Amino acid sequence: MRGSHRDAGGRRCRPLLARHGADRIRTVVFATESSVDQAKAAGIHVHSLLSKPSATRVVELKQACYGGTAALQFAVGLVHRDPSQQVLVIASDVSKYELDQPGEATQGAAAVAMLISADPALVRIEDTSGVFTADSMDFWRPNYLTTALVDGKESVSAYLQAMDGAWKDYTEQGGRAFEEFAAFCYHQPFTKMAHKAHRALLESCGREVDEAEAVRAIGRRTACNEEIGNSYTASVYLALAALLDTSDDLTGRAIGLLSYGSGSVAEFFAAVRVPGYRSQLRSGQHREAISRRREIGYPDYRERHEQAFPVDGGDHPAPKETTGPYRLAGLFGHKRVYEPR
Repeated sequence: MRGSHRDAGGRRCRPLLARHGADRIRTVVFATESSVDQAKAAGIHVHSLLSKPSATRVVELKQACYGGTAALQFAVGLVHRDPSQQVLVIASDVSKYELDQPGEATQGAAAVAMLISADPALVRIEDTSGVFTADSMDFWRPNYLTTALVDGKESVSAYLQAMDGAWKDYTEQGGRAFEEFAAFCYHQPFTKMAHKAHRALLESCGREVDEAEAVRAIGRRTACNEEIGNSYTASVYLALAALLDTSDDLTGRAIGLLSYGSGSVAEFFAAVRVPGYRSQLRSGQHREAISRRREIGYPDYRERHEQAFPVDGGDHPAPKETTGPYRLAGLFGHKRVYEPR
């Protein structure tokens, strides 16, 4: 497709920086598995669009859908080392599969932006985390393909194995007990996967699985993903945003987050809502951003799905279709050009 998640990342950053300022940001971390360049970090385009000062560190991170959490933990480490600085984390992806294949129904695209600081306004990330890695070919995308390959059964199995391993490591590292969590958010390649993950966690903790209760426990976390589809690195943080936007005031209560990236890497960690977090919520703006989307017909979708920039090094402008503040202007002499809309 001709669209880009670089301009989507810029859209998500602008309101965040307008509220909290950007003077203390010395690092920008862009997490994606949909990168368009083998060398240059996508975050440099965002850095330019936002007119950030040159005294900034910019890097791109990749490990399938887990990349957003890797970026978050990288940012937390930097802030621990120097509490005076802030780190801008962007997780953005386009989920695309071949037409008429099983994965096609789960496609989606989204971006989230997170400002990491020593004095958080929404949630505090706790130090303890559980991690898990195993070599699995459940989902992958070779350099020569523009769409992902997935083994559906292996993908579900690898996800649940990684979740169980990350949770066990979390408990061994001295993490919170299951009953201390007010809610759980899971990576959601499709929303039913969150229900599978929660049932598996209940079983791992030796708890009886009540299907109706499991559905209620996860319901609020799937609201964004149900409408947007799979967003890879952004997925678990869309679940967190949906939870924060719709839940009662649970200041001081812990939220468990399970991040998973095929291949595979997983991490389980906790976030605690800080006092006053509800005043920082942007529930209306989130709904407005989703409502700006324009429905297109099926023939139009199939045509757009197959669109791609030529690779001849020529000048190829992109259509002016975005409703956001930034857009991909086109490809000119092998160079991607972004501009304000």
